[in-house]
Amino acid sequence: MMKAEIPFFEKYRIHTSEDMAKRNRVTFSRVLLMVACQQVIQCILGFVVITPPSDPAAVVRKQEALVVHLTSHIHTILSFVLPHTKNTTSIAFSLAYSLYNFVWPCIQFFLAMVIMDTHQYFLHRLFHVNKFLYKHIHSHHHRLYVPYSFGALYNHPVEGFLLDTLGATIAFELTGMSPFLGMIFFSFSNMKTVDDHCGYSFPWDPLQSFFGNNVVYHDIHHQPYGIKKNFSQPYFTFWDWLLNTQYTGPVRSNKVASKQQ
Repeated sequence: MMKAEIPFFEKYRIHTSEDMAKRNRVTFSRVLLMVACQQVIQCILGFVVITPPSDPAAVVRKQEALVVHLTSHIHTILSFVLPHTKNTTSIAFSLAYSLYNFVWPCIQFFLAMVIMDTHQYFLHRLFHVNKFLYKHIHSHHHRLYVPYSFGALYNHPVEGFLLDTLGATIAFELTGMSPFLGMIFFSFSNMKTVDDHCGYSFPWDPLQSFFGNNVVYHDIHHQPYGIKKNFSQPYFTFWDWLLNTQYTGPVRSNKVASKQQ
């Protein structure tokens, strides 16, 4: 889309095509090659981590037993709190089923987002604070002063593994996600990272509207004046806020400044 320069979308573009061609220090073909390598690494690790159960029937029986166990506890509570309510068993089962199949996965997903943000914030900040790590590893990603979608996962292979791939894997393991939920989480995390680097501030983009850590927020980090700030990624900004690394100075790009207002 950046190459096509469609007028309707260009008004939402953060940087001009001339700026991208002038300031970026890596070719588009090189970016595609390195991103493809990282995707291969992620797929291999995905096959290793997300393995199908050897006995699917046993998994189903275990899940059903957990729902029954939860139903029993909820029924006890309902009988005590609402002693005159009819059909407490049916209500208890519905609540237990919803808690196990919908509420708990949402909690797991949210916790995974927080864990991944924590992992990436401190490691990302370390890559900037340590001169050796920045020069030999993280500086690869910052060759893109004007980010674009394909460049979201353009970085040194070591950084790609430690920051992105390992971070998502740790979040998956610590929250005890199911393989299905894990695939959703991995895909959503990749999608969010791509959106944060897309170079367009779309007002109708739900990811950019819902998350304060969005394309404008992260674009500031790619600029020379904001490179020591806005380390948080990919979801929230609370670590930047808590540790005083959130950029609060003037934005030196008129386009970016207009998106923040």
